[in-house]
Amino acid sequence: MSRTGWFDELLPRILAHRGLALDAPENSVAAFEAAIAAGATHLETDVRATADGVAVLMHDPAVPDGRDVATLPLAELREALPQVATLAEALTALPEARFNIDVKHAAAVAPTAAAVSVGGAAQRVLLTSFSGRRRRAVLRMAPTAVTSASSGGVAGVVAGLRLRTPAITRYALRHVQAVQIPERALRTDLAAPWSIAEMHAAGVEVHFWVVNDPIRMRELVARGADGIVTDRADLARDALR
Repeated sequence: MSRTGWFDELLPRILAHRGLALDAPENSVAAFEAAIAAGATHLETDVRATADGVAVLMHDPAVPDGRDVATLPLAELREALPQVATLAEALTALPEARFNIDVKHAAAVAPTAAAVSVGGAAQRVLLTSFSGRRRRAVLRMAPTAVTSASSGGVAGVVAGLRLRTPAITRYALRHVQAVQIPERALRTDLAAPWSIAEMHAAGVEVHFWVVNDPIRMRELVARGADGIVTDRADLARDALR
């Protein structure tokens, strides 16, 4: 799978985790606009599907009163959460923005792919999911988009690093262009310079989440990290630019 315009920005990448939600609700168009204004290079967001099959930008599975997003048509969801944006709306409102999209539920696979296709946005989105099955399903429908490792791939990376066996790491990352990870997993230091170098040797970018301390952001980039996923794109801009 070749790289796309998602990778055009200069390193390091600042991935705004659900936008910049200081004065706007997370995952809202306003939060994304604030993140871009603050210096974010990419927008990280989550997608779920409404009962009427619309991809909406939401992390949590339920609205504040406890009702499941998947049981609500878009109109009812907006009665509970007026700020909720659809993926199509966000792609249209921010036509130059690069999105990192985490598909949170199987029902969101087809609506996500449809919004990306209709919006002509495949070259500026990275489609992923903690579920390998969901990640593969959305990529089958949007095959020209890039992707990052799911939980199974990350587990393979951890195994390769713990065993000091680069072949395992390369195999785990063979179908992705990025790995987006915490600094530690299963007592393994994924942020050690040699760990980052081994992932780079597998041909992927390495992004760490969620990092809000500017000093730590600089340390990770100095170690070789290609990107930082952060709630504070404003702090990251000053730390990394």
